[in-house]
Amino acid sequence: MSLKVALQMDPIAPINIDADSTFRIAEEAQKRGHSLFYYTPDRLYWLDGKVMARGWPLEVRRVKGDHFTLGDEIDVDLGEFDVVWLRQDPPFDMGYITTTHLLERVHPGTLVVNDPFWVRNFPEKLLVLQFPDLIPPTMIARDLGAIRAFKQEHGDVILKPLYGNGGAGVFRLDPNDRNLASLHELFTGISREPLIVQKFLPDVSNGDKRVILVNGEPVGAINRVPQPGETRSNMHVGGRAEKVELTARDREICEAIGPVLREHGQIFVGIDVIGDYLTEINVTSPTGIQELERFDGTNTAEKIWQVIEAKRAV
Repeated sequence: MSLKVALQMDPIAPINIDADSTFRIAEEAQKRGHSLFYYTPDRLYWLDGKVMARGWPLEVRRVKGDHFTLGDEIDVDLGEFDVVWLRQDPPFDMGYITTTHLLERVHPGTLVVNDPFWVRNFPEKLLVLQFPDLIPPTMIARDLGAIRAFKQEHGDVILKPLYGNGGAGVFRLDPNDRNLASLHELFTGISREPLIVQKFLPDVSNGDKRVILVNGEPVGAINRVPQPGETRSNMHVGGRAEKVELTARDREICEAIGPVLREHGQIFVGIDVIGDYLTEINVTSPTGIQELERFDGTNTAEKIWQVIEAKRAV
């Protein structure tokens, strides 16, 4: 089977080919005989009933500094492709949401991974609310009085933007902290969105586990350990990836959420687990598959393409 595959992603030139999950997905697709086309989200458009993109035929190779070749720039009808990957990074803003509306026009005739309707309706920090028994004490609010009461109840909390990513804007407010009102003023001055507040989990010092699921099934995990003196374990802000095994609790969490992900077309998902608690379900642009492959040899990209090829063969 040879598929026509389009990659909607951030600019390819500056990516780290040893860490970028989209690069690994593209590399595996090429290995399997699929043709690649690349464009950035700003080059997606709708015209006369067609969802179009302006971009380039793409070839990739694992050579640092020379990891891709582009063909001639052309405009294509995404409805003529077999697969489109929705892989640009958040922020999950109206620009991102608009791309899901446009790609929804070609899905499922063209298989969009992940399903754009449910990407739009499953924001990372909101989907977890569907599983209240799995998450730490959590509040979604904009009202300072409500947030202050939550902090008073739980003492040590994490405050962060509801639609943030990569560890940006994440603050730990311990019982002695006096910055809540100032941070609230800062955040609400920037946007009209609510904030998310969660009880601080001391287990984060041992790592924030990223569990990778393919079509609702766990395939492995990596542990992301924060730097000394840092609360955030995201690799964007210096977190260190370590080998780790799935625990019985990890599998219990996956068994609870897996059917929902599978039913709603979320083929490639990364969840975050701290201690015994689920904290996020990442469906927009999950990462971690290259680290997992280095640690235990699990070729997650191969597993993803096996699922996609099976869906396209029907």
